[in-house]
Amino acid sequence: MRIRATVAAVSGALALSALAVPAAQADDSEGDTKISNVVVNGGKSVVVGATANKKVTVTFTVTDNSGADWAQAILYHGPSIEKSDSGAVADSSDGEAKCAKVNATKSTCTSSFTLDPGSNLVNSVAGTWKVWAIAAAKDYDFTQKDNVKSFKVQRASKLTVNASPEPVKKGKTITVTGKLSRANWETGKYAGYTGQSVKLQFRKKSSSTYTTVKTIKTNSKGELKTTVKASADGYYRYSFAGTSTTPAVNAAGDFVDVK
Repeated sequence: MRIRATVAAVSGALALSALAVPAAQADDSEGDTKISNVVVNGGKSVVVGATANKKVTVTFTVTDNSGADWAQAILYHGPSIEKSDSGAVADSSDGEAKCAKVNATKSTCTSSFTLDPGSNLVNSVAGTWKVWAIAAAKDYDFTQKDNVKSFKVQRASKLTVNASPEPVKKGKTITVTGKLSRANWETGKYAGYTGQSVKLQFRKKSSSTYTTVKTIKTNSKGELKTTVKASADGYYRYSFAGTSTTPAVNAAGDFVDVK
């Protein structure tokens, strides 16, 4: 079938090289086949560390009056499947999704993918990814969509804090240092995230809520340093709101005893 040949061409190219995908049709359809309820990674952003592979599950529903025959999804980064600069084909031996029949007209399909730092993940492809999908029915109807779902693939982040001296006299100066870093998929290490706004927050020993004291930016090494006046026993932490390529993260609170 023509649609299977198209899928084979796209899948084969992505499997061989995430940087070279041949021209393929984008949206196309015939009949009443539909793809819906697409969920990537349980609806959460895909956060990947510096070295470990990340398994990603995609589920979707296929409906057609004759019932689903087969389906396939492909993950990719770029403006379209034809212009993608990275991607992932499902881990199944034939690249197709595993579909379970719900009733005569509906099936739930599942595919698992592997994202690998240093392979199909390089730093420049962090951010928005898309799901290309196709589904064929038993009566030969089909639907093919260039983007049935967008989702985030992000470089894992870390944030530290240290408040000193400990203990300190009330009214004296406390110096709060820390570092914001994120996974570098090309080196397999974590590196400082520079020029990012980070909040210094404080909560009293008797409270469960942090309040923002001030906002500062990381330096050229991702480091943080600022000062505050000691007022009461409590915990200091840094808090980063995240970006499209890097998830939000809070440092564990560092307790300061004020005498």
